[in-house]
Amino acid sequence: MNENLRKIVTSAAFAALTCVATMLIQIPTLTKGYVNLGDCVVLLAGWLCGAKWGAAAAGIGSALADMISGYAIYAPGTFAIKALMAVVAAAVAYGLRERSVVSRIASGVAAELVMVTGYFLYEWLFITGSAATAAIGIPENLIQGGVGVIAATAVMAAKPVHALKFR
Repeated sequence: MNENLRKIVTSAAFAALTCVATMLIQIPTLTKGYVNLGDCVVLLAGWLCGAKWGAAAAGIGSALADMISGYAIYAPGTFAIKALMAVVAAAVAYGLRERSVVSRIASGVAAELVMVTGYFLYEWLFITGSAATAAIGIPENLIQGGVGVIAATAVMAAKPVHALKFR
């Protein structure tokens, strides 16, 4: 199969999986958001598809989930934040050059810090206009990030997943 076609199809599958994982299980939070498994797939997309294709899959799939779930106001921010998360996950993981649980956790934590910071800034600058109000979501986003890192690291422990990797 043509390598570019394989990358496009795999990235499209990751975008769809990101959307479904975000929407399938939504645990409501106090700030009207929700904890979900979407970040697990965002990290996997970065690790397995690399920065460029992983960013496309993560951004598109996550923004689509926002639009379908009634959070369209967040879709532009989500697109940028989740795409950047995949880039950071890929860059840190490949920068560490070792494929260990520790490197996956480190790259996942770095990516999730992008998410927490990104949503804080998006809430502050585009939604509420108040840093204090935007800060209320930080603990819930930290929980979301923790769930994403733990789930993605566990999935990567399954050896068959490595067959999808682009690099």
